[in-house]
This record gives sequence, structure tokens and C-alpha cells, in this order.
Amino acid sequence: MTDTVSVLFTVEAEASPGLLPRLLQPFAKRDLTTDHLVANRVGDTMRVELGMAEMPAEMVHLVAGNLGQVIGVIRVTEQRHTRLRAAA
Repeated sequence: MTDTVSVLFTVEAEASPGLLPRLLQPFAKRDLTTDHLVANRVGDTMRVELGMAEMPAEMVHLVAGNLGQVIGVIRVTEQRHTRLRAAA
């Protein structure tokens, strides 16, 4: 069986014009597409939620680490729920 997880990353960052594409890059370079993206600006900061219904479990920490390295990011949190996919 291959473990996948449903994951929601929440990112707090300084608001800047290039922030959203930079946050999508860790997904794109692993050929992943988010299922959920919500961004809200409050003053000088942004709160961005990026979620996937099924993400390979071994990639979660890699993506979280890359999100934390994006210029302007203050904090990254993740919520995940494990799913098991039966072997074919």
C-alpha cells in the first residue's frame, strides 16, 4: 500500500506581488497541483491556505520545508489526515 495524505498548509507571510507564484513553486516542481488555494490579505501580511486531497506522504515534509524557505514567509503550519491506498 502507498500512503497518501489529505493536507492543508497554512502560510503566514509578508504581502508582496510575487508571493503566490513563489508558494506554488514547491508543488509545481514535484508535478503536484493543489486542490485548494485561498489567499487573504490583512494589512501588510497574507494568510494563504494550500491544500491537496491526496498527496504522497513522503512529499509533505519536503513541500513544507520549501514553503518555509520562500522569501517573506513568517510561519508554515500543516494539518494532515492519513489515507491508505490499496495496492493494485
